[in-house]
Amino acid sequence: MAFTMVALCWKLPICFLFYQAVSGRVRQEGHYVAAVYEHESILSPTPAALVERRSALELMGRNLDVYEQQVLAAARQGAQIIVFPEDGIHGFNFTRSSIYPYLDFVPHSRSGKWNPCREPYLFNDTEVVQRLSCMALKNKIFLVANLGTKQPCERTDPRCPSDGRYQFNTNVALAADGTLLATYRKHNLYFEYAFDTPPEPDYAFFDTPFAGKFGMFTCFDILFFEPAVNLIRQYNLKQIVYPTAWMNQLPLLSAVEFQQAFATAFNVNILAANIHHPTLGMTGSGIYTPVKSFIYHNMESYGGKLIVAEIPVISADYRTNLESNERFRENLHDSCRTFRSTSLDDEVCFKEQEETPGRVSEKGKEQSPPSFYAEMMYDNFTFVPVWGEKGELQVCANTLCCYLNYQRAVLTDELYALGVFDGLHTVHGTYYVQACALVKCGGLSFSTCGQEVTDATALIDFQLWGNMSTPYIFPLLLTSGITLDFADHMGWKNNYYFLSKNRTSSGLLTAALYGRWYEKD
Repeated sequence: MAFTMVALCWKLPICFLFYQAVSGRVRQEGHYVAAVYEHESILSPTPAALVERRSALELMGRNLDVYEQQVLAAARQGAQIIVFPEDGIHGFNFTRSSIYPYLDFVPHSRSGKWNPCREPYLFNDTEVVQRLSCMALKNKIFLVANLGTKQPCERTDPRCPSDGRYQFNTNVALAADGTLLATYRKHNLYFEYAFDTPPEPDYAFFDTPFAGKFGMFTCFDILFFEPAVNLIRQYNLKQIVYPTAWMNQLPLLSAVEFQQAFATAFNVNILAANIHHPTLGMTGSGIYTPVKSFIYHNMESYGGKLIVAEIPVISADYRTNLESNERFRENLHDSCRTFRSTSLDDEVCFKEQEETPGRVSEKGKEQSPPSFYAEMMYDNFTFVPVWGEKGELQVCANTLCCYLNYQRAVLTDELYALGVFDGLHTVHGTYYVQACALVKCGGLSFSTCGQEVTDATALIDFQLWGNMSTPYIFPLLLTSGITLDFADHMGWKNNYYFLSKNRTSSGLLTAALYGRWYEKD
């Protein structure tokens, strides 16, 4: 189990996390109170079996009972918006036919014009969205939830499935008066054979009086340009709601790790609600700002968890890390000075007008440690071991070279390695990755590098950089117990992306530059 910030609340039934305590106090100006709920959904024991609508509604009603309790709890604690996870109401592992009784009809074109709670008679098969709408209305809270929806199509539509209907994995956003504000149909399906991909990507967002516009996408979408990145860039969005059913994969794609990296890379707030099924590796929710987080990760116990936090509204004119090269240049010299004055006496910083890393140490003349190959994230990474108390390393693959300058506070009996991958990832999805990663290995042999590791003791000061070919870099910094840390400095300099940290808060698991080269997907 892991929390960051004010996070010593694991014994409480409701995890109430704040920049400052909300109870009994007026919210800070320019802030809002958000809630996310990690839900252990009640699943059908036979999802492939065909059932009647009445039976489907009964099962979904049990999950909605939990939602109703959590909406009330969040509202009592001052929350203005609450987000629930993907698949939380109906579950998963359905066939196209067996999921049909679980699907609501939600008209995609009626956003902003229909209040399901107050107008339940307008359409048939809207019981689930009606109940969600009434929760929002009763508690005067904005609500985002995920459900399955259906939409009939004409035979003249060349995309229309043979059964005459589309089936979508859908998010709905409801206003505090119950009005349907927006719908989003998931674009990047993850082996979800019960659902259809919409003909065109949805760019879904909705307006609020307390934080402006919120964008909306789902789970696997976060790894792709469409619609997530394009949505944020095209509409200059700074608040994101993100239902997900994410299976954690260490060392580079645990839920809280990548959610935070996305918030940092785009300078957005993310309200991320994951499903809670530890036996399936599914946990990890949080409320993220670019520089702080309120997270929940628990692979040990069962039951849901509510997170409530007060966070600042990010203004629409605040630049993303993808655009803030100038800010990085201003910080660069401070980063170099910090390293030299504290622990690293060998400078590995960029000199002005220099296109490659400048090394002033004589260590480069020494024999380099051996490189080796190991599988990490189902990809063939090239590694070099991180030996000794301090050093400078380089490892390359294809067009990508990664560099590391490091110093350990105390030598521990743990093997670390610097890895590089520059290629097309093809397992559980196809997408192009450029990655520079400092990781703790599973044991002391090279073959254990890239394995999933959850605990570490080594405190390492480091500078990590690479000549990335894509501007889309997600900075990962994961520490022991699946907790998060934040870089001291990061950004671009002379075509190199740079990440530095003086002394992690606990043992280092992963420090990585995870680049997505979308054009090569």
